Amino acid sequence: MCESTRTTLATAFTLVLLSGFAHAQTPPKLKMTTPIPDAIETPDTVETRLGTLRFSDGFPDKATTATLYDNLDFMRGVDVFLNAMPGASVEALRVGLASQGVDDNQTVMIFEDLMDSRSLFLTPNSESVYNLMWLDTKAGPLVIESPPNILGIVDNHWFQYVGDIGNAGPDGGKGGKYLLLPPGYEGEVPDGYFVLRSSTYGNLYFWRGFLENGTTATAVENTRKFARVYPLSAADNPPPMKFIDGSGREFNTIHANNYHFYEEVDDIVQYEPAEAYHPEVLGQLAAIGIVKGKPFSPDARMKAILTDAAAVGNATSRAIMFDTRMEGAYYYPDSAWFTGFVGGNHEFLLQPGVRNLDARVLFHYYATGITPAMAMKRVGIGSQYAVATVDSKKLPLDGSRRYKVHLPPGIPARDFWSFVVYDNQTRSMLQTDQQFPSIGSQKTSLVVNADSSVDIWFGPTAPEGHESNWVQTVPGKGWNVVLRLYGPLEAWFDKTWQPGELERID
Repeated sequence: MCESTRTTLATAFTLVLLSGFAHAQTPPKLKMTTPIPDAIETPDTVETRLGTLRFSDGFPDKATTATLYDNLDFMRGVDVFLNAMPGASVEALRVGLASQGVDDNQTVMIFEDLMDSRSLFLTPNSESVYNLMWLDTKAGPLVIESPPNILGIVDNHWFQYVGDIGNAGPDGGKGGKYLLLPPGYEGEVPDGYFVLRSSTYGNLYFWRGFLENGTTATAVENTRKFARVYPLSAADNPPPMKFIDGSGREFNTIHANNYHFYEEVDDIVQYEPAEAYHPEVLGQLAAIGIVKGKPFSPDARMKAILTDAAAVGNATSRAIMFDTRMEGAYYYPDSAWFTGFVGGNHEFLLQPGVRNLDARVLFHYYATGITPAMAMKRVGIGSQYAVATVDSKKLPLDGSRRYKVHLPPGIPARDFWSFVVYDNQTRSMLQTDQQFPSIGSQKTSLVVNADSSVDIWFGPTAPEGHESNWVQTVPGKGWNVVLRLYGPLEAWFDKTWQPGELERID
């Protein structure tokens, strides 16, 4: 018998066996046969949300295998969107700042006349002076000299907390020298610095200065006079700083919600150390083809799947953010006001070692800046935030309608309070005829009631007689609002004071 004949017969015999195996009703009972629990077996057909899945005694057929791999790749793509979002957000900030020339360790973007709605940033405010830098330690440690009286944060390329600088940092707002070390740094660490260690080369450094007597002058002067960043190796002869005024500039710093999202994340993976982020998330990235040292070049099938995954990931993020179901998210029973830091900590932990994944998505889809100072209780220090995306009847806020919110007497803010209105699409300040879509206690024309309570109106046009207490909205656009309390007092934390709900009045 020739070899080809033997091969053909063997193949035919195998097919006959498989065919009989597939159609066997009950396998024979042999010497070692024992009862098998139904729960660990797979039926020949399984009805799922993916359709009917078919098996031959547990072995999936080709069509089922193809369906399941498509679904697995899709799930990995959605997981990456939700879990790598912090990094994509920072990468978008890096790219946006670089588009304006802020990319060389010596350039500060300072919003000398405050940030307005022309610039696309996730939920900034219009009451403090923003300053932003991108710091890269690939060439070695960097010295940071901070101005006095600022709230500053250093976050790494994956948007993990590195350290506070300024009022909430070890210099206590007096100004100080910090040393930012690159990943794995083992060199000498000189005395005289507050030391910051980052797991990534790239780091976002931003700080806020404050209005004094209604002007930005002091905060701007302090930044220009005291803010310095330079290599440790050049400490004896630091290079000069450059300052770019960002006020009124049109540029984007928000991550993509389509396929480009994965390309943004790939840029981080290629630049940063492999061990800089969670192994599980890096494993999800590897599963869809994002691996350090390898080009990210999915074929047409995979690109189509990832395009769909980005759409579902974005939609899921919006559901979590705009209509959250998380326990503990809302400040008060039957209220629309919720916190951006569900669980009260900057690592979004339900308990030690257990992360609240939805809480992380909510925050990073909506906002930027990770620091314990924003999440913890600090009476009279820092800031607290309450977000509302719906009105008192739990309906989405409509730019065509008017709303009123009442702040009872004794608003618990030692320094000041404010409302800022944001566009649902961009999560940036709402673009209207008003340069600053905001209002607060620093506005000199604000009308305060006789009992110290305040009423604020939102709508496309100002209600007659209340023009000074009105923030404009846009017909046809959805919006949301953040109440900020600077120097929050105990009445906020013990909830003896509560803001009113957004009541629709027409």
